[in-house]
Amino acid sequence: MTSILEFTSVSKTYSKRGQALQALDSVSFSIEEGEVFGFVGPNGAGKSTTIKILLDIISDYDGDVKLFGQSARQASSRQFVAYLPEAAALYEQFTPLDILKTALRMYGIKRADELDWCMYWLERFSVAGNAKRKIRQLSKGNVQRVALAHAMVVEPKLLVLDEPLSGLDPVGRKDVVDILQEYKQQGGAIFFTSHVLHDVERIADRFGFINQGRLLTTQSPRDLMAEHAKEFLVRYQSDSITEGQAVRPGEYEVQVSQQDLPQWLGRLNGEQGQLLEVKPLVSLEAVFFKMLEQHG
Repeated sequence: MTSILEFTSVSKTYSKRGQALQALDSVSFSIEEGEVFGFVGPNGAGKSTTIKILLDIISDYDGDVKLFGQSARQASSRQFVAYLPEAAALYEQFTPLDILKTALRMYGIKRADELDWCMYWLERFSVAGNAKRKIRQLSKGNVQRVALAHAMVVEPKLLVLDEPLSGLDPVGRKDVVDILQEYKQQGGAIFFTSHVLHDVERIADRFGFINQGRLLTTQSPRDLMAEHAKEFLVRYQSDSITEGQAVRPGEYEVQVSQQDLPQWLGRLNGEQGQLLEVKPLVSLEAVFFKMLEQHG
C-alpha cells in the first residue's frame, strides 16, 4: 500500500491576546490508497487546523506533512487533491454545469467529452435536472450535491471532505455514501471530518480521535468499540446449540458478556458450530463521550 497523506509530529501554536494556544500537539497519522479516514473531535479540537495545514493554507507549523510523497508545502503535491469545505462557497450566479466546467479548467483537465462528463457527475448526485439553474436558486441540499460533484469531476486521488453529508436528507446521505464507497473501491482515498458519528461508523476504515490538539487514538471504529464493549452480539450456525434468537433455520443470534465470550466461543467450537459474526454492542458515540471524560 502507498501512503497518500502523512502527518509526522505536526504541531501548531497560535498567539491569542499574548497567550500561546496549542492547536495541534505532535500529531502523526497516515492514509493509504483506498482508505477512508474519519477525523473526529469536538469543536476547537484541531480538525480545521489539520485541514488548513494539509492544504497549505497554514504553512507556519512544526513537523512534516507529505502528499503523495511530496512536501505539502509544494503546490504540485495537491494536483490530485479535491477539497469540499463544510459550507461550500459556490458562485451563486453560476449554474451547476458552469461550476463543474470551471473545476476542470482550474485543474488543467481537457476532455473531448467535457459536457457529457460533467452531466454524468450531476446525474450521479441527482442534480442533472438543475444543471442550467443558478446556484442561488437551489436548496442547501442540492448545493451540497453540486459541491460534491465539483470535487469528483476532476477525478481526485484524495478527497478532503469537511462534514460532507451536511444538509442532505436521508436519501441524499445514502446516495453520497454509496458513491464514496465506490470511489474507495476504485482506489481513491478520503479524509473527512464529521460530527455525525454514525457516518464515521458507516464510512471509515479507520478514524483519528483528536481532542485539545492531541491525537488520542487511530483505530478502526470496530476495534475501538470492541475495546469498550461489555456485551457482544454473536451470530452463529449450529445444530446442537440453539440459544438466543433464531434468525433463520439453523442460524442464531445471542447476546454474550465480554467476560463469558471466550468460554462461549470455545463451547461453539467444541460443538462444531460455525461462527458467523461477533459484533460489539456499543456505539461509537458512547465511546466518544467516554474518551472525552477520560482526556477532557
